[in-house]
Amino acid sequence: MKISSSIIPFISIFILLSISSVTPSDSDDFDDFLRCLPKQSDSSIPIANAILTPNSSSFQYIYQVRASNLRPLLSATSRPVAIITALHPSHAQASVICAKRHDFQLRIRSGGHDFEGLSYTSDVPFVILDMFNLNSIDIDMSTETAWVQAGATTGELYYRIAEKSNVHGFPSGVCTTLGIGGHFSGGGYGFLMRKYGVSIDNVIDAQLIDANGRILNRKSMGEDVFWAIRGGGTTSFGIILSWRIKLVRVPPRVTVFTVQRTLEQGATELAYRWQQVAPKLPKDLFIRLQPEPINNGGNNKTVRVSFIGHFLGQADGLLRLMNVSFPELGLTRNDCLEMSWVESTLYWAGFSNGTSIDVLLNRVAVNKVFAKDKSDYYKAVIPKQGLETLWQVLMDIENIFVQMNPYGGRMEEISDSETAFAHRAGNLFKVLYGIQWSESEGGVNATARYVELSRRLYNAMAPYASSNPREAFINYRDLDIGSNESGKTDFEDAKEYGAKYFRNNFIRLAGVKAKIDPENFFKNEQSIPPLPSH
Repeated sequence: MKISSSIIPFISIFILLSISSVTPSDSDDFDDFLRCLPKQSDSSIPIANAILTPNSSSFQYIYQVRASNLRPLLSATSRPVAIITALHPSHAQASVICAKRHDFQLRIRSGGHDFEGLSYTSDVPFVILDMFNLNSIDIDMSTETAWVQAGATTGELYYRIAEKSNVHGFPSGVCTTLGIGGHFSGGGYGFLMRKYGVSIDNVIDAQLIDANGRILNRKSMGEDVFWAIRGGGTTSFGIILSWRIKLVRVPPRVTVFTVQRTLEQGATELAYRWQQVAPKLPKDLFIRLQPEPINNGGNNKTVRVSFIGHFLGQADGLLRLMNVSFPELGLTRNDCLEMSWVESTLYWAGFSNGTSIDVLLNRVAVNKVFAKDKSDYYKAVIPKQGLETLWQVLMDIENIFVQMNPYGGRMEEISDSETAFAHRAGNLFKVLYGIQWSESEGGVNATARYVELSRRLYNAMAPYASSNPREAFINYRDLDIGSNESGKTDFEDAKEYGAKYFRNNFIRLAGVKAKIDPENFFKNEQSIPPLPSH
């Protein structure tokens, strides 16, 4: 396998890495597992070409290159006994049947962006089912729909839509290397959230492999399961093969902007005002607030707050709207960039203006870092004193960023029980706290220190965030809010994180789990257990 030169620095991190595969309790079980796979899959596309064991030359490369966060990857004390890089749906079906039969846990990886690495790590003997090669996108413009396989990325989806139309898009993530399988299953959101809701609000069908290896669609799985997999984290219920989505309409030209202000330039007052304005703006306008600590040398620290906007329309209309709704920001014509919708996806992903949209076809993130992320929902305006607390913690920590994403619009119109995604009306904004560090900043040995710093920020914001429960976003997975062991799922422990991720939907999700996977084959440290019968 040819390795891209851009990935070589990443690969070099692992040259001296010594991680042993989890040893099956009986090596005969593993041999039986391998013999089982071809018997349960389509012989016209041999599954032997998809099986990687630790003896395979590309095993370590595939294991690592599709894992976006170095922290769980390098903290892992064991590797999978095998990776199945599925080339055909029957390979995924066989993986389920044979792993279940021979007592191996199955971890499902689409894009490898699980914040805690649960799609590629476990403490019990496990197999990774890698969906990366199942990435077809079939768009039907006559119905304005598309079937998108789990291994496709958000970038590929945006690119393929743009090939067909300049007045269609889809509401999903800003990062362009997210795997569609996992991204949608937790909800999936982006800068079209206020106009069209989250990704799963625009999903109309799905193909799901259940614990018996059957491929089910919306009709055959039933409405309860279809409800659960939209926002409930699909890996508790089965394996997503593909989603059928409804494309959304966008204008031929949209407008983006970034306005930055430091504390000395009145950022605190503007951030306070943003909280009151951003959730109430017309649906066509989304403005993210992103504060970052800036060190100008010595003790000369400050916070720079970016207001990053996306408007479904042209600059003149945006300026008229901002002059009425948020004149304090002082948006000018020079701040505004008009472009096609697909070009705006590059802008949000951080690519420089004028970058070819071909970059959307790059499927693997290469600038990997160590990271710890946490999330919050806010139902009340953070007072200025709270903002000043936030600024101070940011300046103390430095290696951290915060993204505040406004709610309102379409998000207020959809009931919190319409899908398993429960974070709807009543929220002003959702927040991501992200702390990142590199190998030169301590790498895996610095994990404990940086994780503690992330908790410090999270604790500092507790007085202002949602409470009872303190809600969290499952796409921003965080084991700090509660977890189980790799090999078992205690219901009481699951209720703790389940209430935070799913609010009142957790019990219904557990009931669906009891119907479709009563033996709890599909599990991880934060999966949904079957509802006890008593």
